[in-house]
Amino acid sequence: MTPLLRLDHVAKRFPGEPPVLDDVSLTVAAGEIVVLLGPSGCGKSTALRLAAGLEAADAGRIERPAADLGLVFQDATLMPWANALDNVALPLRLEKTPKPQARARAAAALAGVGLAGSEAKRPRELSGGMRMRVAVARALVGDPALLLMDEPFAALDEITRFRLGDDLLRLRDLRRLGVLFVTHSIFEAVSLADRILVMSVAPGRIVAEIAVTPDAARGAAFRAGPVFAETAAEVSRALAAASGGDFLDAPPVSG
Repeated sequence: MTPLLRLDHVAKRFPGEPPVLDDVSLTVAAGEIVVLLGPSGCGKSTALRLAAGLEAADAGRIERPAADLGLVFQDATLMPWANALDNVALPLRLEKTPKPQARARAAAALAGVGLAGSEAKRPRELSGGMRMRVAVARALVGDPALLLMDEPFAALDEITRFRLGDDLLRLRDLRRLGVLFVTHSIFEAVSLADRILVMSVAPGRIVAEIAVTPDAARGAAFRAGPVFAETAAEVSRALAAASGGDFLDAPPVSG
């Protein structure tokens, strides 16, 4: 199967600064969630911005889908004066989609993330988790094949993070989305990923790839099971080896 996204031997350096990325290669296929995991400053976000076309690589090759990409960042970046429906419809309006069609598609996108009935609410009337749902709906309203997410749930409490993560898994299954997801949380990575790519400290390189094979349905049942704990411990060891330190963001392995 041809990947939706491919980075081949990509490198990046900003003027006057040390290299950020060196020889990074990765792929994301339809229906697959690939997580980039690493310490702060390792180049995770830069890799995602290169994948999105927001930055140009200094070396290597990047192939991405011709269809629109969906982008979600840590800050929901909603227009505070606009309601949820108009925030979600913005990409369609910028593409000159007729207003009735844009509003209908935006309403369907909001319903898809569990916000039917919240169309008229402005960002200040929404919780942090609801604002992020609006941001996800806005990213999906153009029906992209590939979703790029840069620590989108980092500012939220743990319960909300897991709830939104479960929503992402449902949307991935429903729409066969390819997802590249950036995080520094081992828990979040193991909860979501089909594959976890562990990055070293800068210049960022992918130094380990760990497949996640759930022993139960994704969600709470998987997070409570032994494979989750064992995988999290494996990822923690890989991250420690890549960073020269110890990590405690992993549950103990029983037995």
